[in-house]
Amino acid sequence: MNDPATIRRLYGRRQGHRLRAGQASLADELLPQVSVPAGPLDALALFGDDRPLELEIGFGGGEHLAAQAAARPETGFIGCEPFLNGVVQALGHLRDAGLGNVRLHMGDALDVLERLPDASLARVYLLHPDPWPKARHAKRRMANHGPLDLIAAKLMPNGQFRLGTDDPTYCRWALMVMGQRADFRWTAEHSRDFLERPADWPETRYERKARRQGHEVWYFSYVRA
Repeated sequence: MNDPATIRRLYGRRQGHRLRAGQASLADELLPQVSVPAGPLDALALFGDDRPLELEIGFGGGEHLAAQAAARPETGFIGCEPFLNGVVQALGHLRDAGLGNVRLHMGDALDVLERLPDASLARVYLLHPDPWPKARHAKRRMANHGPLDLIAAKLMPNGQFRLGTDDPTYCRWALMVMGQRADFRWTAEHSRDFLERPADWPETRYERKARRQGHEVWYFSYVRA
C-alpha cells in the first residue's frame, strides 16, 4: 500500500469503441502538438513561461479539465488519462474552446508526477477514480500512501488536492487513508462542504451519471500542510 509501483500497471483496455474519422484525425494531428514532452518537466518546458501548474489524474472525457483551463487561461493544466477515447474527447474540447494552456499525457499520471519538480503544483485533481471495490484490489487505488506521498511532494505549500467520488467504498477508504496523513489538512468545516459541489468545481459526466442513478457524490478538498 505504500509503493506507487503497486498501481503502476494500467489494467483493462486502452481503447473502447473504434474512433470515427474525425476523432482519428484529432489524435493524429492535435495530440502531438499538446502532448507532454519527454524528459524533466516544469512550466517552461510545458508552456514556455513561468506560470502556475495544475494536474488532473484520469480526466475521463476532459470536460472538467477544459472548464478549469477556460476559466483560468493564465494557469497551465496537465491532464493524464490512459484511455484513447477519453483523450480524443478532451482534444475535442481543446479544439472547440481554443485552449492553449493544456498539455495531455496518454498514460500513467505517476510517470508525469515523477518528472515534475517538488512543490511545483498548485492543485492536483483526482475525480471519480476507479474504485476497485474488491478488498484484494485495494492496492490498485490511487488513494494509497505511495501515490499520495508523490502528490504531496509535488504540491506546493498550501497547494490543494481535490478528490471526488460517488463510490461509498472509495469514500470510506479515502477518508481513512487521508486521515492518517499529517501532510494534508481537510478543509471541510460543515457537511455541506463535502456534500455540495463548490462553484469552481465543474461537473463531470461521471458525476451526472452518478446523480441520474441516485448516487450521492462527495467532494473532498485537502490543503498541503
